Order: sequence, then structure tokens, then C-alpha cells
Amino acid sequence: MQPKSKAKLGIGVVGCGNISMTYLRNAALFGEVELRACADISPDMAALRASEYGIRALSVDALLADPEIDLVLNLTIPAAHFDISFSALSAGKHVFTEKPLATSAADGRRLVDEAAKRGLLLGSAPDTFLGAAGRRARRLMNEGAIGRPVTGTAFMMGRGMEHWHPNPQFYYQPGGGPVFDMGPYYLTMLVNLLGPVQRVMAMATRGQEERLITAEGPFKNTSFKVGTPTNILSLLEFRSGATVTFGASWDVFKHSNHPIELHGTEGSLRLPDPDTFGGTVSLSERGADWADFHSESELYGALNWPFAAPDRANYRMLGVADLSRALATGRKPRASGDLALHVLEIMEAILASGESRESVAVNGTVDQPPLLGEDEAASLLA
Repeated sequence: MQPKSKAKLGIGVVGCGNISMTYLRNAALFGEVELRACADISPDMAALRASEYGIRALSVDALLADPEIDLVLNLTIPAAHFDISFSALSAGKHVFTEKPLATSAADGRRLVDEAAKRGLLLGSAPDTFLGAAGRRARRLMNEGAIGRPVTGTAFMMGRGMEHWHPNPQFYYQPGGGPVFDMGPYYLTMLVNLLGPVQRVMAMATRGQEERLITAEGPFKNTSFKVGTPTNILSLLEFRSGATVTFGASWDVFKHSNHPIELHGTEGSLRLPDPDTFGGTVSLSERGADWADFHSESELYGALNWPFAAPDRANYRMLGVADLSRALATGRKPRASGDLALHVLEIMEAILASGESRESVAVNGTVDQPPLLGEDEAASLLA
């Protein structure tokens, strides 16, 4: 990839649902990207977002053909990620997509290969590991704060979607479930800190065969059948030799597990929810009391979401800004398609192992993305 001139990267958004509002709002924070157009399967939704953010509403085909669009930001539903991303790459556009990269590793590889063939950059959420908490944890790991990583745990546990989402059925079908829906946040953070995974072992069950929708809406008090595991426990073997238990469940009312804990030969590290950019990172050196590193005053750690009453840090679009800088300097983006593909391969292996009850090799690999330094992180801002 040859470095590009300093002109702003023109962004076209495909998919104007709820998640788009965070990206569209955050775009103004970054100096090297510029929103130019949006498109959606619903023209009315595209028109609404266009009026809210002062950009053009186009059809998908028109957006892909528009010479002012350098990068397509793919915020469609997961089932459409591959088709939209592949079409954008075929049209000569760089791509950054919401997670997962695709709904199968085979399709993910096709996207990575197509981008490489065309000399285009491909990036994918999550970019949360670039936030204040993720950068702090990575610096501590790089400095040897816990020594050689040996073991750890990562838990994403909750009660599912049907109590708040008016139409939650798709979350519980193949391609959904807690591993594909929330796993990318946890697994991306683990790969960022520990490197690639080489083998997994898992057990997968369904806590309920049917779910009752209690959220307000047209399906309230109706039931639907569950078509994918909702409770998965897995053991991840990293190429470094570390082993980590990863649990993902929508069958838990309440628990006290920390989202991520890592333990090494010199100490232990505790991380906050990797679905957010901030939170408190804690370090225990050789059994000492936890030393807390708060992120609210750090870059991409300040509370800014929800917009009306912020209680967490949400800087989605940071990965797009890093991709723009990567394009300008000729390097690979940190939230790269290669990283997202490896995470997709891990998730697919977890589900395959859960079904077979045998260990499954993760054949692909990836380099740990380089740490986003504080000076570079600040330089991305407008």
C-alpha cells in the first residue's frame, strides 16, 4: 500500500440504523475523515440521517459509484456485511465494517483476499481496544507488568435480548448467539494483549429451547424457538502458550466475574468491559493489593455516551481514523481485516468444538496490532 496524500478521507455510510448515530456523531472528532453521504435499505432512514448530519442521502449503488467516496463504512446487519463490503471493494473503495467481518470465516477470507488483490484497506470493528483502557492494558503488558502470561478468564454473561429488544428473534439463530454478537469485543482484546489463538476446546448448550419476549412491541408476550447455543464455555490456547477460559452466556441473571483477568509469572491484570473504550484497569504485582488506573481523564476514555446522560466512553470511528492514517502512511490499520478474520476463525472454532466436543485448531494467525501511542492517538483528533 503506497502512502496517500493528506486530503481528507471521504466516508460513505451504508446502514443508517441505531449504531450509525454513534459513528456519525463521533466523525466530527477526527481531523482526517469527512462524512459525505449515506445510504440505507430504507430511503426514509437515509434521508433522516442525511438531514441530521448535513450529508447526502443516496441509494447504495449510487454511493458505491460516487467518486467522492473513498471509504465505505458498513453498518448494516451482520447478514449483509459480506455482500456490502465485497461490493464496495469491487467498486474500488476502502472498507471499514461493523463486527463481525462476515458470518463465516470463508467469507471473511474472501474479503481479506479481495482487498489485498485490489490494493485497498479493509478494517473492522471492534476498535474498542484502541480506547484508553485497552491502551493502558497493552502498555502494562508490553512493559512486563505481569511477566509471562500464563492463564486468565474472560466472561460475557447476561440474560439476553428479549427483555429490552422488541424483535430479538434473529439474535438466537445461526450467525447470532452470544459468541458472534459479543465475542468480537472480548476476543479482539485478548488477541491484542496475548497474540493469536492456535486451538480451542468448548462446550455449548441452550439454557432454554424457547424464549418469551417481554419487551414492549408487536411481539410482546410471544415465544420463539432458539436455534443456536446460548451458553458456551471455551478454553483458548494461545500460540504464546497462555491458556484463557472464555465464557459467553445469555442464560445468567447476575454474576460477579470480571470481564477479563490475566495472570502471569509476576502478577495479575484486570480489565473493564471491552465493549467500551474506557473503564478501570487494575494491576496486582506479585499478590499485592490492586492498583487502579482510571481512564476518565485520558484520551478516548472520557464519558461521552449515551449523549444525554453519559456514563461510559464510546469513541466508535476511532478505528476509521486510524485506517485513514494508515492509508496516509502506508501501514496496515490496527483494527484490520486480518485481525477481524482471526477473531472470526476463533469464534467459528468455538462453535465447532461446542458441537463436536473435541478440540479444534485455529489454522489462521495474525500479528498483534502495534500499540497506539499517546502522541499518535492525540494526532488523530480534529
